[in-house]
Amino acid sequence: MSALDLPGLPPPQVAGRLARLRPRMADAGVDQLLVTSTVNVRYLTGFSGSAGIVLVTAQDALLATDGRYRTQAAEQLRFAGIDGEVELVVGGAQLQREAVADAVRRGGGRLGLEAEHVTWAGMQRWAALLDPIEPVPTSGLVEALRQVKDAGELARIERAAAIADGALGEVRELVRAGSTEAEIALALDTAMRRLGAEDRAFETIVASGPNAAKPHARPTSRRLEPGDPVVVDFGATVEGYRSDMTRTFCVGGEPTGRLAAVFAAVAEAQAAGLRAIRPGLVAGEVDRACRDVVGAAGFGDAFEHGTGHGVGLDIHEAPAVGPGSTAILSAGVVVTVEPGVYLPGVGGVRIEDTVVVTDDGCRLVTHFPKDLAA
Repeated sequence: MSALDLPGLPPPQVAGRLARLRPRMADAGVDQLLVTSTVNVRYLTGFSGSAGIVLVTAQDALLATDGRYRTQAAEQLRFAGIDGEVELVVGGAQLQREAVADAVRRGGGRLGLEAEHVTWAGMQRWAALLDPIEPVPTSGLVEALRQVKDAGELARIERAAAIADGALGEVRELVRAGSTEAEIALALDTAMRRLGAEDRAFETIVASGPNAAKPHARPTSRRLEPGDPVVVDFGATVEGYRSDMTRTFCVGGEPTGRLAAVFAAVAEAQAAGLRAIRPGLVAGEVDRACRDVVGAAGFGDAFEHGTGHGVGLDIHEAPAVGPGSTAILSAGVVVTVEPGVYLPGVGGVRIEDTVVVTDDGCRLVTHFPKDLAA
């Protein structure tokens, strides 16, 4: 399978996002919002450069970036269909700040900063530049919009997942005694690139034997041995959107002894989590469905992370799917379901799928088989 074998992607649906943001700004008590997260800038404007800020006012918007992105920014605003809605300012850092400050003063009212994305020093610089206007903190205004994916976003996530599925299909034969974790990880990363990914979604995890007891282990030169559990957690990126999948294999055949019980418990827990997902459900209930199964099998203390997370332009984004999560799932939300059990000195097992919440449940985005033997 290659990227060329997959159907064309629908255009991004960027137009309308600024309009949907403004009521959230009003609810937060701000008249203007300075967006400094590059991911949020991309979501609102389609601009994917590494440096850019957006000022959103009650009627207008301004995108400021530097000369490296003069042509790219103009092209991406046109492609997004919002070039008439967003003023583009290109120049050095001082020019950008002054242009934003002038627009803020013209707009008037309260200015919000993204609290999670502005450093203390950055806040101080903006406060000094805008004096006597005092910026106020906001939290999650754009991130809340990003939770429900439109058709263009879902298409990109699903293509990224299809590329990852294909890459693991090519590489799975390397999951055998004698291969190293690092060799398998490199082969996966290379295969995803060859199949059309612009990048991996995050640092690929391949962890074998006792290393599999570390949920975020980095690949090493350790060689796989018969009977090892091998956790493979990876994803691809397509036009900024990411996929996420974990499969755990057993080298040389089916697991035995205590590891057999762990494999069975995690597989049952993951299936329970997938069955639980539906619109209107509190995300914490998905976590509970998985955790109840793991606990009943006697491994509750060894399941030490949340069951899942949102996926999109970030590999970890809202909503969280963990203990106490109060987020309400709705159709179009993309989340992972990834229970795991980790036994220090022995190994670990994690099984993960990315799913889209639908009107009556969920739809798998990741499709690679979950059989164990490698």
